[in-house]
Amino acid sequence: MADYKMEAAKAAIKLIRQGQTIGLGAGTTIANLLSLLAAEADLAASLTFVSSSFKTTALIRQYGFNVQSIALTKSPDIYFDGCDQFDTELNALKSGGGIHTSEKILAAMAGEFILIGDAGKYVNKLGTTYSLVIEVLPAALQLVVQRLYSHFPDANVSIRMSDKKDGAAISDNGNLLLDVYFTELMPLDQLNVLVKMIPGVVEHSLFYRMAAKAIIAGPEGVRIINPQY
Repeated sequence: MADYKMEAAKAAIKLIRQGQTIGLGAGTTIANLLSLLAAEADLAASLTFVSSSFKTTALIRQYGFNVQSIALTKSPDIYFDGCDQFDTELNALKSGGGIHTSEKILAAMAGEFILIGDAGKYVNKLGTTYSLVIEVLPAALQLVVQRLYSHFPDANVSIRMSDKKDGAAISDNGNLLLDVYFTELMPLDQLNVLVKMIPGVVEHSLFYRMAAKAIIAGPEGVRIINPQY
């Protein structure tokens, strides 16, 4: 069986040039990209890496590559990341890891934000299978939940709980995470702004029109997807 995530990583590495600063998210495709770079020692040695993911940062260090913090990074040349689902405009939902705030910072900083992964992530229109994850200041929890139900009375809002300890999952920034499941998505341009404007919301996991392109691999081979506005 073909490894589509590896095929996408092979296509992505062709975009990397000597001396660049490369931002990386999380996931299997990103890990594959790093393994491919490890086989190209001269290229890898010339690069500086920055990541939104603790696991990816640890893997970068394991390979012995040069890594720096987001706070010290001005503008990565490329930021590669996966997602749970993305549409024809390359709007993406990133619901699983709960690190979307750091991911969005890097995506906004980068010269080019490129989604990579298997073709199963690509849909005509974002659906309601995956939650919108919202990072919330602890003091604003009740306000944010109240406003969400006011805006979206049919939604299901829950605090993300930890599966490794008793209590809520805590973000890298020391905040709470809310999972919001909608029965129907409002127009994404409105959703993007409406949720962000609730006081106490740090960031949400809809990446609205941020990606420059997507590299996907599937039964039809590797495809480069450009946004269709």
